[in-house]
Amino acid sequence: MSIKIENTENKNELKLEMTIEAAKFDEAIKKVFAKSAKYFNIPGFRKGKAPMNIVERYYGDEIFYEDAFNEVVPAEFEKELKENNIVAVSRPDIDVTQIGKGKDLIFTAVVQTKPEVKLGKYKGIELKKIEYTVSEEDINHELGHMQEKNARLVTIEDRPVEDGDVTVIDFEGFVDGVAFEGGKAQNHELTIGSKTFIPGFEDQIIGMKIDEEKDINVKFPEEYFSEELKGKNATFKVKLHEIKKKELPKLDDEFAKDSSEFETLKELKESIKAKLEEENKQKAKYETEDAAIKEVADKVEVDIPSGMVETEIDNMTKEVEQRLSYQGMQLQNYLQMIGKTEEEFRKGYEDEAKVSIKNRLVLEAIIKEENIQVDDATIEEKLKSMAEMYGRKIEDLKQNKELINYVEASIKNEKAVDFIVENAKIK
Repeated sequence: MSIKIENTENKNELKLEMTIEAAKFDEAIKKVFAKSAKYFNIPGFRKGKAPMNIVERYYGDEIFYEDAFNEVVPAEFEKELKENNIVAVSRPDIDVTQIGKGKDLIFTAVVQTKPEVKLGKYKGIELKKIEYTVSEEDINHELGHMQEKNARLVTIEDRPVEDGDVTVIDFEGFVDGVAFEGGKAQNHELTIGSKTFIPGFEDQIIGMKIDEEKDINVKFPEEYFSEELKGKNATFKVKLHEIKKKELPKLDDEFAKDSSEFETLKELKESIKAKLEEENKQKAKYETEDAAIKEVADKVEVDIPSGMVETEIDNMTKEVEQRLSYQGMQLQNYLQMIGKTEEEFRKGYEDEAKVSIKNRLVLEAIIKEENIQVDDATIEEKLKSMAEMYGRKIEDLKQNKELINYVEASIKNEKAVDFIVENAKIK
């Protein structure tokens, strides 16, 4: 195979003219035929038994060209990129110049390449010291969560519903007098003030008495996920069965014993304080690191190719799709719910993608400049932690070359960030 490389008029873009020998392309055609022969039904032959020359005569010589191209080009293309130290950051834009049986395969591929980063000042940058203190209010807030978790529900029979009560209701919803799908439930537990129902619904439950029936009139929000219901006026027929109220436990030594491993409330508070202080320490660390990277990146000018941005947005979109799948929702349904097209959704991630790419390029440049290395023992320790976390065998993880490369790159990035912070002037 031969290759000719030239710059295009665009920055960080190369045009590669590649030639693959006729013999290699013909061999790819034979491989493609061998894989697909069983699908051809030629008159005079049993299905899948016609020889290649007959299939080509029947369908035309070019029938195998596209598949043969895909059979031979990807591996050869990657090989040439590696041998010529080209880091492509976009899918190749391919134009076939010559293709045919018995001929050299000639094509051009235009690719965007990773941009060069010229570092500005990254040693001795000035950062503001970030500190968080733990207040009594913070401790009481945590204790409040513990009280809520250990609260018990007490049945109320001598008064109507108040804000904060837990109610048990039957309801059925109607639009224009017709019941709609999903609008009916029995013995449904609803906490008043939780804002889990349509705006205005919970407010109208307040004041109802046990066994009372009531029509509640509401309007579905204009941005409601259901096209049939958004913006529509609705009436819910509601019957109240039960009223319950949360009764919080008293904050004393008994509460500490019942809800934790501590004997006294004082010990519990001290434990909460220590935990919050550690969380604040980590929060300050992360925010300092983010500020350090931003400070260094702001001093760097780099032309980020559109292909890098698109790939980054692809990855961000996949993460969103994964999170949505955990909630039983697909991206298209989510886009419909928020009233955005996929193009608008992707556009919303463009600035974040550029910042993420720039930060990564800056750290890579510092790693190169400072010759930051990671020893095998550090990588193995990280793999060991991952194996324990995910219940895997470390021997299996060690076989995954991509994972090892990812772990090594992650550790180098961490070291680069540490380097910036350690050499910063923190005021």
